[in-house]
Amino acid sequence: MLSLELFATIFLVITLVASFIAIRLKLPYTLALLLIGILLVVLSNTSLFGQGLFETSMAQLKSYTLSLNGGQNGGLFVGLIVPPLIFEALTHVRSNDLKSILRPAMMLATVGVVIATIVGGLLLWKLIGLPLYISFLFAAVISPTDAATVLELFRRLNVPPKLSALVDTEAAFNDATGIIIFTIILGSIASTKLPLLTGTLNFVLVFGGGIAVGLLVSLAGELSMGLFSDRLTQTILTITVVYGSYVVATTIGFSGLIAVSVVGLYFGNLTVKTAIKPSNREAIRIFWEIAAFVGNSVAFLYIGLRTDLLKLSQSAELILVAYAAVLVARAATVYPILTIFDRLSKNAERKIPLKWRNVAMLGGMKGALSIALATSISATALISAGDLDTISNLVLGVAFLSLVFQATILSGYIKRVFPQEEALQEELNVKLARAVAAIGEVEKLRIDGKISENEFTRQLEEDKDELEDILAQMDARLHPTKILKSRTTDLYSSISDSLRSTRKSPNKTERSHDQASVQESDGKTEEDS
Repeated sequence: MLSLELFATIFLVITLVASFIAIRLKLPYTLALLLIGILLVVLSNTSLFGQGLFETSMAQLKSYTLSLNGGQNGGLFVGLIVPPLIFEALTHVRSNDLKSILRPAMMLATVGVVIATIVGGLLLWKLIGLPLYISFLFAAVISPTDAATVLELFRRLNVPPKLSALVDTEAAFNDATGIIIFTIILGSIASTKLPLLTGTLNFVLVFGGGIAVGLLVSLAGELSMGLFSDRLTQTILTITVVYGSYVVATTIGFSGLIAVSVVGLYFGNLTVKTAIKPSNREAIRIFWEIAAFVGNSVAFLYIGLRTDLLKLSQSAELILVAYAAVLVARAATVYPILTIFDRLSKNAERKIPLKWRNVAMLGGMKGALSIALATSISATALISAGDLDTISNLVLGVAFLSLVFQATILSGYIKRVFPQEEALQEELNVKLARAVAAIGEVEKLRIDGKISENEFTRQLEEDKDELEDILAQMDARLHPTKILKSRTTDLYSSISDSLRSTRKSPNKTERSHDQASVQESDGKTEEDS
């Protein structure tokens, strides 16, 4: 019998092994973790290790992992694992990028999921001959893009910031949309009809309520953040805000994932600049990167442990047809919607080129969320145990094909159409030039006496944040030239020195003013004498 402590240790060992394999074989870390999970399942189904400790341990490991999706709508998996992934990713989406892609991203995350569900359900109903409700239930489960897959892939590759914001935002919000549509269809099965008007109103309420809760909790968190200054308390407060927004929204009956998405956008664009000291931002950022890494690891190990290749091979034809239907449904969503926005956009910055549309199409990968939702379905009068087994096999098979083949194709396509080193270096050069120009302008205004010391300090803090982002991109993505990094590091250091001297200068000014007052007083005393 594995204790919870031993289970946690085994999990950490597996993640370390996956990291080592990924580095040595130059594979995506999550793919290595997925393959390890599948390998463990294969070994547990053979007699290679006998019927002893290994088989018992694997059974308990599966049991611990499957307990993540106990309950409705994905259970603990959705409530515990997904929020850190969404929050950490959306904190990096800047407001300028968000403004230009918000409408198409939200259209993909809402109307797009509905279209994909309808197209996919009809194709499965006609091509495979599945019962109508089973076809649409599977389509609703498989339609949302898996946030864990997309966010991990984009973190490793150099993608234009606006394109990354588009796909990341869609992935964050369409998880919630998929859950809402899944819940509506599942609830309608009992009444043998789909209440369209009621379902639409419920969708708007759940989605809009999640946005409202996210904004309110974000504002409360921002105000509370100003009451503390130490990094540990502020880090704990961010955890409270993230999970608190999810719990409050779901308790009321709204979408918790939408609330978390709003919290991530609000925190990354407002809270970090208004209520968190620069020295604390790095600690909070590192914590959430680790939380997202652990969440990704759990998600992909979960998929691996749920994937039995021998069982899936028995339904290979059915899975291939289902996967083809899912791709067609995704194409019917992405290309029409993004093409319309591209044609209607008069501003060049809001254009969505074809290669962006191709990335969005390939980026519609499926993963752990769909598997968790499928596992949460229970048998009813209309859904038999055999139907549940069919849905489970289709979801697992489509997710496996999506992660293994689609992710590989997308990675190669991105590297081909977006030259990695050159594009990143050019982007960072532009950002660095802007930062240098902004600093020079602020310094000139200060010398001319057009801004106060406080305003000068505030402007330098903003420029320092920009340089922090540039340095983070240099370390996190590819390997730009040492010269560029050296220039940025030197500039960052000079700003830090300027901030320190600026903070000290008021004290010096006060001391010199006091000394002048004393001298003036002494002069008057001598005259009186």
